[in-house]
Amino acid sequence: MKKFRPPEVFAPLAIVGNVLLLYVAYGITRLAFFFENHSTYEHVMGSGKASTLFWGGVYFDTSAIAYTNALYLLLVLLPLRCKEGALWQRLCKGLYLVVNGLALAMNLGDAVYYQYTARRTTTAFFSEFGGDEKLGSIVGLEFVNHWYLVLLFVALMVLLWRCYLRPRWPRRRYYAVQTASLLLFGFLCWAGMRGGFWDNRPIKVSTANQFIVRPNDASLVLNTPFSIIRTIGKASYHDPAYFPTAELQRVFTPIHQLQADSSARPRNVVVIFLESFGREYVGSLNGEMLPGYRGYTPFLDSLMQHAVSFRHTYANGRSSIDAMPSGLSGLPMFVESFVAGSHAINHLDGLASYLGTMGYQSAFFHGAPASSLGFQGFVRSTGFQHCWSQEDYEADPRTGGQADSDNWWGIWDEPFLQYFRMKMTDMQQPFLATLFTLSSHHPFHVPDEYQGRFPKGQLPIHQCIGYTDYALKRFFDEARNEPWFQNTLFVLTGDHTNMSCHKEYQSAINQFSTTIIFYDPSGGLQPGIREGIAQQTDIMPTVLGYVGYDGPCMAFGIDLLHTPADSTWAVNYLDGVYQYVSGDHVLQFDGEQTIGLYRLDDYRMEHNLADRQPVQQPMERQVKAIIQQYMERMIDNQLVATPPQTPVAQ
Repeated sequence: MKKFRPPEVFAPLAIVGNVLLLYVAYGITRLAFFFENHSTYEHVMGSGKASTLFWGGVYFDTSAIAYTNALYLLLVLLPLRCKEGALWQRLCKGLYLVVNGLALAMNLGDAVYYQYTARRTTTAFFSEFGGDEKLGSIVGLEFVNHWYLVLLFVALMVLLWRCYLRPRWPRRRYYAVQTASLLLFGFLCWAGMRGGFWDNRPIKVSTANQFIVRPNDASLVLNTPFSIIRTIGKASYHDPAYFPTAELQRVFTPIHQLQADSSARPRNVVVIFLESFGREYVGSLNGEMLPGYRGYTPFLDSLMQHAVSFRHTYANGRSSIDAMPSGLSGLPMFVESFVAGSHAINHLDGLASYLGTMGYQSAFFHGAPASSLGFQGFVRSTGFQHCWSQEDYEADPRTGGQADSDNWWGIWDEPFLQYFRMKMTDMQQPFLATLFTLSSHHPFHVPDEYQGRFPKGQLPIHQCIGYTDYALKRFFDEARNEPWFQNTLFVLTGDHTNMSCHKEYQSAINQFSTTIIFYDPSGGLQPGIREGIAQQTDIMPTVLGYVGYDGPCMAFGIDLLHTPADSTWAVNYLDGVYQYVSGDHVLQFDGEQTIGLYRLDDYRMEHNLADRQPVQQPMERQVKAIIQQYMERMIDNQLVATPPQTPVAQ
């Protein structure tokens, strides 16, 4: 076959043609993103905003293309005759293909990863999963599961290769044309990176909110290369200065002065974070939203008959590493994950340190390797005395050792929960024991002996939810016989939500709807689903109030058991938008203005009531105060009330 040689075209036209080719490729990956997540974005086609979203996408694609192709343009435009040789031209084309191939692969990869995070990937991903040995295997598995995206990537690379135009410069006035072109394209590249000629500040991820119908739509407007580039080395927090200090303290403060009541006693505390346990999967929590829906958690449904939950329950983040600060230290995720963020060295107390002042022994359990996700570093910094992981499980002669590994993330939930039970029996009372499960996680497998036992439902995660629910049943069946059981408060919460097949749970606020359950076997709690709003940051102050902690604590949450329902609230953050839930409404605030106000019973968030309801102004005032307190305390390292004296971690 005759060797293919790219056509030669007058250089400025060739550069324009090659850049336009990238716009086409980026547009195709955005369509792939749309169709891969079509259930989330079906509203776009009928909203009348499709063209606005399209041009918003072009806006951000321009910036990404300018950033990623700056070096290529420089090599093509340098006024040097030596670059007209074949070797230099091959170098330029190779750079063009490699850099843009990587960018397109990121976009296509995020079409799949978005299902688990509900946002475009940023540099926080590399902090969260950096060095994780399992990541390569997971990516490889997704190549197989989404083979059609792999084929699309190959087709796009063939398109770039075959349609690439080889720049040809005129021999006459060579240097003049080259220099003029370098200056012109250099200026256009600079303007493209910034998002235009007219703005004093470059565009950023939150700029996508200008083009969207709902906060979820920001990921459709953005592209992954831009999201990663624009979050490299950026200061995450800034003081918005909405209020002067004295007024800020009156509107909201995260400092609580807890006082023990006469009924409180130092119960043991067990906090279980359930991987990916969204509220959608629990049948007994969906009576109003999804009538007749049974779910995949028969044991949790039975436990709920003897436990306390709330009408609306929310996670404060969208990833596992967000749940730990929220649930154990009362700190929500704003802008970036605390564990992997730039302020992770800030002093932060937590449930272990506060209970440590009451003589509690504390331990954290996770069936993954000790280095996984930075969990151990976080819990040790907040006062936990012991941490037990996969390595400890495998070394314990009472367990099945390495045979109980799932060969992906760590030890299967069922055996590790039994190990958790045995280790608690070894602990001195009162104790705080926290466990993070892992089996209801991608790649969504169950042990071989349980194949076909749990309903597969409509999504791959459903049978895994059934397996972990069964593992919990086995744990409680055995734990009831332990001497510490009756004197223990159990708290169960999903770390975040995951895959969804119901549109009600694909809205911006219900993507955070998870489980929060309080269970006291001694009967100290009147069971039932109570009116009000609960969030993960409420867990710590609620537990402290229940066991009789008497003193100050810092939490962006409340004691749910001692707060009237109409004073409960929740807050979370999604793609530059703060969502504040209070009363019957959820308000969406982009840091400068309210962009959405919806009733909570408008489950799909189809009717924006912004600027039409009197509740908007007080809600906006409250969320501003929460944001300002968070930012000021994060910047000034003031995330504690009075530093508690805790035992030294071992």
